[in-house]
Amino acid sequence: MDSKEYEDDAALVNTERRRLVALAYRMLGTVGEAEDAVQEAFLRWYRLDEAERADIANPAGWLTRVTSRICLDMLGTARARRERYVGQWLPEPVPSAAFAGTGSADIAAVTSAGLDDPLARVTLDDSVSTALLIVLEAMTPAERVAFILHDVFAYPFDDVADIVGRSPTALRQPASSARRRIRSQRTHPVDLTEHARVVQAFGNACQTGDLTALMTVLDPRVSLRSDGGGAVRAAPNPIEGASKVARFLLGVLAEQSTVRLEPRTTPDGLALGWIRDGEVTGVVNVLVDGDLITRVWVQWNPAKLTCWTRHGTQTSHP
Repeated sequence: MDSKEYEDDAALVNTERRRLVALAYRMLGTVGEAEDAVQEAFLRWYRLDEAERADIANPAGWLTRVTSRICLDMLGTARARRERYVGQWLPEPVPSAAFAGTGSADIAAVTSAGLDDPLARVTLDDSVSTALLIVLEAMTPAERVAFILHDVFAYPFDDVADIVGRSPTALRQPASSARRRIRSQRTHPVDLTEHARVVQAFGNACQTGDLTALMTVLDPRVSLRSDGGGAVRAAPNPIEGASKVARFLLGVLAEQSTVRLEPRTTPDGLALGWIRDGEVTGVVNVLVDGDLITRVWVQWNPAKLTCWTRHGTQTSHP
């Protein structure tokens, strides 16, 4: 490889890596797996000879196709891996800035609505939210990859169908169903300011041990899921109901008196960092519907908190 080819490859990596990791993260649900998929895609690019690369008119498009197919293969084996997973599996939460602006469809939506529109910002962030990633878990690998490529990155269904090996018609219905499921999670959508108000009240009640105050912000049918990955203790099954969820959270905090809950921003909106000795050892995300919390997701698995080490100063909130 001569110096010009080396410079071109370096530029390609620098330009495309973040976008490809963002794409793969949405498909796979963890940053580590996303980085592995993108690394494999670049390895395949480097293995091409000069003539093969010259035949590729759109290297970025080629890398997107290859990364998507690698993710499709990884998702195909994910079910077996999840069966061996200790406890409940949750996607990895990321700071709000981690993949901001990497979804073409979202960028178009925000541009048309105005960047200062809080509801437009929710639309942008939703494409990497815990809420969306959990909905995607119910889809087949091909449907999930297709949904991300089409609905988030604005790829035409004909191109997506070629990547996943399904007909465009076969992909449209699952995508439509996923959109309905995403919308149905909230019957009373909220903007980021209201979401932050509810989360702050939730955090204050947790930190002060106020059971009554905590239950006032929890929907009676709220559910909590926690992921320790077998590395730290977590609830092995979902916890259902406001009383049980509240008592679980207050019980854990009572046992860990040195833990502080501090605001962190995620694609779900304001979240709470589980801070011990200045380090983020957990992230609590919630789904707010109207003025009540209907879902609580607690990520305690150290392997899924790596972004919070990289972005450790990320403490601002709306």
